[in-house]
Amino acid sequence: MTVTWEEAGWERLAAGVGRCRLPGWDCTVGLVVGAGSALMIDAGSSLAEGARLRTAARALAGRPVTHLALTHPHFDHVFGAAEFADAEVFGAAGVERVLADEREALRGDAIENGLHARVADKAVAALVHPRHLVSDEWTLPLGGDRQALLVNAGPGHTSHDLAVVVPGAPAVVFCGDLVEESGEPQAGPDAVPSHWPAALDRLLDLGGEDALYVPGHGAVVDAGFVRAQRDALATRFGVSR
Repeated sequence: MTVTWEEAGWERLAAGVGRCRLPGWDCTVGLVVGAGSALMIDAGSSLAEGARLRTAARALAGRPVTHLALTHPHFDHVFGAAEFADAEVFGAAGVERVLADEREALRGDAIENGLHARVADKAVAALVHPRHLVSDEWTLPLGGDRQALLVNAGPGHTSHDLAVVVPGAPAVVFCGDLVEESGEPQAGPDAVPSHWPAALDRLLDLGGEDALYVPGHGAVVDAGFVRAQRDALATRFGVSR
């Protein structure tokens, strides 16, 4: 039985497109429903959270999640991915190496940020490696007239940032942590600040002035907010434009 976005505690952004802000790290996940397909964007910070998202997505879409896009390889976005075992998983090219070779660093970051060690251990042991790697752009048909454009938009927040653009009126752009609204954009050791403003320029070009831009953390924003954040990042990191 399907439910409405409001009944599920999700925010409806456009017809068949919505998102949910998760507790703990205020991480956003998205869902795009097509005719016979359902695309999940990010998977939460633990296997338990991933399982809850899987159940909610099925109730919203009326079918299991068929595709999963991981916006970048940070624990709060990928640790629930194993709960979508039947989904085709997408990521930016290179993200598979991080998930394979930097598992201990991911575990350490999760625990440092407050995830229980046992929960982190289970998630790391079950880490999913994307089967489909996006090197530039990938148009993903979702049935009927619904499609999503997967874009290797980075580097920026990390070396492997994937954005998801859902055409429509308005278009919806899931930005991952290339855009953050609830706090200053976080630039950890895996950030590439010199390229970050250019990544936001690309999102603006793809989405346009009237799009809804969905940050990895925080409220949905408009093009003006993304442009201001781009300029602030350029100033912060001394990137000339």
